Amino acid sequence: MKPAEEFILNQPEPFKSILLHLQILIESSFIEAELQFKWRLPFYSIDNKPFCYLNPSKKKGFVDVGFWVSAHLTKYNEHLISDGRKVVKSLRYFTLEDINEEILIAVLSEAHQLRDKGFYKRK
Repeated sequence: MKPAEEFILNQPEPFKSILLHLQILIESSFIEAELQFKWRLPFYSIDNKPFCYLNPSKKKGFVDVGFWVSAHLTKYNEHLISDGRKVVKSLRYFTLEDINEEILIAVLSEAHQLRDKGFYKRK
């Protein structure tokens, strides 16, 4: 078993269910996405380039789907949380029912199209 898969399966509920659902959505929508374990988090890359990561915050009670190309995203910005972070934006889920698959897939698709962009938005 991959370390990222083990990490997901070892999470308490509701984090485990949220993470498993996100994993299914990401991997079924982007078959080339490779699940890895970086920075002690499940992390997806495509063509060896960072794509997105899954971050359960047990202390605050949510799971973030963070995007590597956050600085370049334009779709559904009203749903993206920066939460005091300078560059990274994420979609945040407190429950399994919070996951709007249409919005998630749209943001993931835009991130996929922008995957050649860098982490920072340069002028």
